[in-house]
Amino acid sequence: MAEVSLENKAYEAVEIAKKTGKLKRGVNEVTKIVEKGLAKLVVYAKDVNPSEIIMHLEPLCHEKHIPCVGVSSKEELGAASGLDVSTGAVAVIQEGDAGELIKEIKAGSAR
Repeated sequence: MAEVSLENKAYEAVEIAKKTGKLKRGVNEVTKIVEKGLAKLVVYAKDVNPSEIIMHLEPLCHEKHIPCVGVSSKEELGAASGLDVSTGAVAVIQEGDAGELIKEIKAGSAR
């Protein structure tokens, strides 16, 4: 149950940051931002096929101390980030009004 709640918070944080902050979309762009340590939150889709495309994100985020959440649908992630197509990953660079929600996600994913 907590995983569903974390997933919903991740979608919500992406939607809020899309309106009031700044996002990077796509696995390659997200990887670059994480490597630079600029991401505040990374959300990736677990249904990306092949899974090798996204499997590096979680360990990389852990290494850089960036909260990382896996969600169930690349279509929903694309829609939450303002795209008409699906996306494998989204990085929040500037939180905007999603700052408090991202703090909650960080606390929830640290458990």
